[in-house]
Amino acid sequence: MRPMRLSVNVDHVATLRNARGGSFPCPVEAARTVMEAGADGVTVHLREDRRHIRDRDLERISAEVPARLNFEMAATEEMIGIALRLRPPACCIVPEKRQELTTEGGLDVIRAGAPLAEAVQRLAGAGIEVSIFVEADAAQIEACKRIGAQAIELHTGAYADAAPDDRPQHVARLKAGAEAAAAHGLLCHVGHGLSYETVGAVAAFPEVEEASIGHFLIGQSVFEGLPAVVRRFKALIAQARVG
Repeated sequence: MRPMRLSVNVDHVATLRNARGGSFPCPVEAARTVMEAGADGVTVHLREDRRHIRDRDLERISAEVPARLNFEMAATEEMIGIALRLRPPACCIVPEKRQELTTEGGLDVIRAGAPLAEAVQRLAGAGIEVSIFVEADAAQIEACKRIGAQAIELHTGAYADAAPDDRPQHVARLKAGAEAAAAHGLLCHVGHGLSYETVGAVAAFPEVEEASIGHFLIGQSVFEGLPAVVRRFKALIAQARVG
């Protein structure tokens, strides 16, 4: 089974910085640190309200950190413009609501219609790999292919939050989603809520090429240190890919 990438979301380093103001801790330094520790990429979500990552963070990471940058974004004209200016290797289009604490579910690609398709086409036309954050739903995944996305990111939040006894049904649903992506010729990524305990089951899917992990990884680094947590996640992923 081929290796799987770990993309580290550094949003919540910015959350901690913004809680007190100033410039520390710096998400750009966090991005450098995770790459030096063996991460395969960096993810950032520039929200409309700039609650954590700010424009300058994104610009600096794009310019200064040698990483596969995955820019999470809502499909707004503002964010499309930023992506077209910076041209990161990858963009992941996500749903976004001002009042939510974190992304609550996958994007409804079917209902989004022509404006989403146009956004995907503009980004892909600039040479950006476009993924869409969706539930493991066959119709939604087919719609991603139809509008020209190259990849999907399966929302793993319900699985990650489930009681241990309930997880097998979520794993089966996600596995079916990964297989549907492969059947449509889409790259498959996973993300949201994954931890040491939950990453292995989805990393074992041969169709999955990348996991985006942020909140748990940044939180656990308070106790273990950022490089150690990155290395542990890399080891857990490698173990799942073998066994």
